[in-house]
Amino acid sequence: MSTRIEEQTTMAETTTDHETIRRWVEDRGGVPATVEGTTSSADDVGVLRVDFPHGERNDELSTISWEDFFAKFDESGLAFLHEDKTSDGQLSRFCKFISRSSA
Repeated sequence: MSTRIEEQTTMAETTTDHETIRRWVEDRGGVPATVEGTTSSADDVGVLRVDFPHGERNDELSTISWEDFFAKFDESGLAFLHEDKTSDGQLSRFCKFISRSSA
């Protein structure tokens, strides 16, 4: 599933495709992550995030495997909203997780 949302001169896309998400994140030097302290059980990975460790490091994030990331992503019914380029043509790191029902 892929949807486009146009805002001003930038365009954001929404997808649930695992390979598209992985490629977008890795192309920007990002890694799958979870927010520490947000797990509800030993089997839960917690709140998902994308971490870009080459920038300013967020000490509250822990890197997780893509397998764990996508298991939680699908289980939570999420979609990935992301922007490829900024309004001035630079590679964008804008992304967020939204409910599939609102995608």
